[in-house]
Amino acid sequence: MVATGCGSECDRRCSATSHRNDCLWFCNSCCKKCLCVPPSTFGNKQCCACYGNRKTKKGTPKCP
Repeated sequence: MVATGCGSECDRRCSATSHRNDCLWFCNSCCKKCLCVPPSTFGNKQCCACYGNRKTKKGTPKCP
């Protein structure tokens, strides 16, 4: 899903996590870079390849 507003898309994406502030921070960072946030609250990263392929320095997924 192409994000016209990262805030509302990330609110939806992070709505089910107990680590909401961290999730929102990373999601917004990824959304601004990729212009996309996957549908649902978990998974479906194949719908937004850039979002799913971003990694931390340790090689773990960067985007929630």
